[in-house]
Amino acid sequence: MKSNEGKIRLGIAKCLLGEKVRYDGSQKLDRYLRDTLGQYVEWVPVCPEVETGMPIPREAVRLVGDLDSPRLVGRQSGEDWTDRMQTWGKKRLEQLQKDDLCGYVFKYGSPSSGMARVKVYNDKGMPRHDGRGMWAAMVMDAFPHLPFEDDGRLHDPRLRENFISRVFTLKRWRDIMAGGYSAGKLVEFHTRHKMLIMAHNVELYRAMGKLVAKAGEAGSDELFEDYFNTLFKALSYKHTVKKNVNVLEHAMGYFKKDLTSAEKAELLELFGQYKTGLVPLVVPVTMINHYVRKYDKEYLAKQYYLNPYPAELMLRNQV
Repeated sequence: MKSNEGKIRLGIAKCLLGEKVRYDGSQKLDRYLRDTLGQYVEWVPVCPEVETGMPIPREAVRLVGDLDSPRLVGRQSGEDWTDRMQTWGKKRLEQLQKDDLCGYVFKYGSPSSGMARVKVYNDKGMPRHDGRGMWAAMVMDAFPHLPFEDDGRLHDPRLRENFISRVFTLKRWRDIMAGGYSAGKLVEFHTRHKMLIMAHNVELYRAMGKLVAKAGEAGSDELFEDYFNTLFKALSYKHTVKKNVNVLEHAMGYFKKDLTSAEKAELLELFGQYKTGLVPLVVPVTMINHYVRKYDKEYLAKQYYLNPYPAELMLRNQV
């Protein structure tokens, strides 16, 4: 199990970083990705068209033919770029394998880099809207367990938070498992991610607990792979207000002998305000963190649910 030397590396469509590589010489800069998230990750930018050999500016391309194996052709000339992009793509995937990516951000709607809802034209020139970009499909098939999103979906605060949470969780998994699997490592990981996983899917959390219980006797790589697959299946479920409140109330239970009646009432009031949308998730979580420090709750201090990624990303300020 590799660890990429402390860096979180994410693949990204190069135009989203402000590079003028689009067909008309323009760019699609996403300032949050470049300037905010970019402070905590190392971007691995890719422009399939340019790296395949297309000039800037160039003729726009589109996908045509069969939905599962479309061809990439020029809109006016009909020049077929399919084989060239696939040949380049196979080599580029080998390079990305060495980069040990923790996720990828695609370009919405792109015939090369769109991860979903991409137009694929039939022989009559009529489009379907459920295709995948040629390069995006290659990446997603080659790295099926990576977190993927596109710039369009990342404008949704909940989708953005979920994507970045999965990225940081994957990095922690790789770091703790670097050098090989062990039952002790699995127990530590599972324990510290308990509340984070519960906020997504309690049933899968319980299933993962059963795998952890078998780790000492089994010791096979298969069990750890099952755990990892279940982990990312669980995190693919979006957290909701109800799920978060359940986790927050669970955390509050660790203070039942510590909180004064006034502190308890204040905390419950914040939970209620979060339920009704008066305050975002960051407010009750901040208060829980305050009590963790005040009452020295070591177990809760280690829970990644309370601090899953840098606070400066401000992800829970909007959910």
